[in-house]
Amino acid sequence: MGAAPDLRQPVCAAPLRVPAKPGSRNQIPAFGSNFLKKTRRTVNAAVYFSRAYCYVYDMNKALPSSSAMRRLRAVGLRPTRQRLALARLLLESGDRHVTAEHLHSEAIAAGIKVSLATVYNTLHQFTEAGLLREAVVEPGRSYFDTNTADHHHFFCETTGELRDIPAHHLSVSGLPTPPAGTEIRRVDIIVRLRSDTGP
Repeated sequence: MGAAPDLRQPVCAAPLRVPAKPGSRNQIPAFGSNFLKKTRRTVNAAVYFSRAYCYVYDMNKALPSSSAMRRLRAVGLRPTRQRLALARLLLESGDRHVTAEHLHSEAIAAGIKVSLATVYNTLHQFTEAGLLREAVVEPGRSYFDTNTADHHHFFCETTGELRDIPAHHLSVSGLPTPPAGTEIRRVDIIVRLRSDTGP
């Protein structure tokens, strides 16, 4: 005589075989004769519970590391699947500078199905929330910086490379008085470079 399954275990470890009951469109699982003697309501509840547990179990396995989720929640962003996936790529690899196109290519290579427009929107959401800083190096060309501390940048116009300049390596004085009703929030300085191709 078969024993009823332990529904506390991840029943999705193997495919759930559900043969049709003769003469009925309803389906009940082949767990053993003892289990089959249960009422139809109990069987249906067991199947539903098993599938729900399977879904939750698989989703828990697929969740990214908790650090990305904590950082999103800390700034009030709902940790959707796409936000979490992009946050992992951005925030778990140390300080870096990325363009939307670069991040989109990384996401596709990692098997993350996301459009370039979604990447753009997500980067701007992260920036507004304080998770990133945007450095506009040219009209229509921005880099997103995971280092949100005060600092400046070198930008090589030849190679397109962006490098950090620690804030204490550069001093700024004689700032103009801001217009009435405004205040200076931050000073971003980009020092432009060009590769030396001479002898």
